[in-house]
Amino acid sequence: MGVMPLHEALKMVESQEVDLVEVAPEAQPPVCRIMDYGKFRYLQKKKTHGAKRKQIVVIIKEVKFGSRTDAHDLTYKVRNIRRFIERGQRVKVSVFFRGREITHPELGQKTLQGVWGQVQDVAKMDIAPRLEGRNMSMLLAPK
Repeated sequence: MGVMPLHEALKMVESQEVDLVEVAPEAQPPVCRIMDYGKFRYLQKKKTHGAKRKQIVVIIKEVKFGSRTDAHDLTYKVRNIRRFIERGQRVKVSVFFRGREITHPELGQKTLQGVWGQVQDVAKMDIAPRLEGRNMSMLLAPK
């Protein structure tokens, strides 16, 4: 529309029953836009909602073992790990150490290698077993 006085712009907006929206207040003269502001906000909301819907949320399930977990409990939890992986979810397998157990990290390594041996037909190892504080963990993902 070009440069015009404020009162003319307001008359034009009132006659068209739309809004006068200030786009760049720092500019000389300030830049305004004639639009239906309610409709603009509605379309912006729809656009952000559509973008959220297309996002893929990665869910990481975590299964924890003690360093001295029994074989039966281990097979039970491995069954759950297989189920998670078959659903397409990533699984963080952790072994936690209590007290002086931390002096024997080979027990945790042995446990994680045993789990890996039972699920390697359906999963791939994203992150190899590593010690993080009092936990040793690895990350498994579907093949």
